[in-house]
Amino acid sequence: MFETLSLSCLQQYWWVIISLLGALLVFLMFVQGGQTLLYTLGKTEAERKILINSLGRKWEFTFTTLVTFGGAFFASFPLFYSTSFGGAYWVWMAILFCFILQAVAYEFRSKPNNFLGHRTYEIFLFINGALGTILIGAAVSTFFTGSQFIVNKLSLTELTNPVISRWQGGAHGLEAVLNWQNVALGLAVFFLARILGILYFINTVSDKNIMGRTKKHLLINAVPFLVFFLAYVFALVLGKGFAVDPVNGTIFMEDYKYLHNLIQMPIVLILFVIGVLAVLLGIIRPLVNFEKCGSKGIWISGIGTILTVFSLLLLAGFNNTSYYPSTSDLQSSLTIHNSSSSHYTLTAMSYVSLLIPFVLAYIWYAWRSINNKKIDAAEMESDSHAY
Repeated sequence: MFETLSLSCLQQYWWVIISLLGALLVFLMFVQGGQTLLYTLGKTEAERKILINSLGRKWEFTFTTLVTFGGAFFASFPLFYSTSFGGAYWVWMAILFCFILQAVAYEFRSKPNNFLGHRTYEIFLFINGALGTILIGAAVSTFFTGSQFIVNKLSLTELTNPVISRWQGGAHGLEAVLNWQNVALGLAVFFLARILGILYFINTVSDKNIMGRTKKHLLINAVPFLVFFLAYVFALVLGKGFAVDPVNGTIFMEDYKYLHNLIQMPIVLILFVIGVLAVLLGIIRPLVNFEKCGSKGIWISGIGTILTVFSLLLLAGFNNTSYYPSTSDLQSSLTIHNSSSSHYTLTAMSYVSLLIPFVLAYIWYAWRSINNKKIDAAEMESDSHAY
């Protein structure tokens, strides 16, 4: 089946999968967002224990999706992996360190004879939730703003230093935080994760005191999210983008490139608009009618988040666009056509991808089984395996 598809079709197929995995990852970062709210929504040790254990049931989903996203990117577009992970390694190491802190915190927070104390591990969770989301948002933003690297495939013939990609500058990825657009998207992801975290708590926690604080902080986080997200979107659609000449593959700057992409790909535009409206609806409904609509907010805003991020990533890779542009050398910019694996590799991987629906079905089943009852203080007192 897949072997009959052209290389171009397989490249587009795998960019769709990569975009979907990235969108799922951003949705699952409600865990990170919730971790930054432990002392905001939980005023006592018992309340914080409820919040941590509510998140603890899902943190591995985020971690697994991040690893899957990276693995799929490596296998389908290896030149991106070697360029970004090999050049911008400081930012990726920082992200990895944040997730190591998260795993350590959930593993050891409630262990007997914990000499560091609960608060130390709760600080680890906050670092993961704050720094991890901002750095991931900034890293994704470089798909639109560009990075400092040069690609020279002829370098493979150099016996002393056969390296295709070379990063320019000593910051190795951390320079992304000097671009206000990257920071804006990072902060938008941070506040979105907090919003999703609050909506998740409303859906899974049964505690009157915690619920009494969620509505206020839902509004507090919604305002900066909208400010940063709208600022980023307007800058994106009204600025220049990295276009690709479909005839000779030359990279050039095009005014309103991403606006043109939205117009020329109406399905993506529809998905983007529906996604943004769903995110807003999931926020507004609990604010208007908390008792009736609060518990559904995570699903409405969650689906909206997936659609929004999915459509943004499609904008970066489709319609003759460079998904990983170089600001040091335009012609070194990566596209889905010049950075992918071979036809054979993509074909073999495509057959493996047929298992994805079964994996998603299992995740959904496990999710529903874990959350068949809201978590409360009584459960925490009787649970000997609590985080």
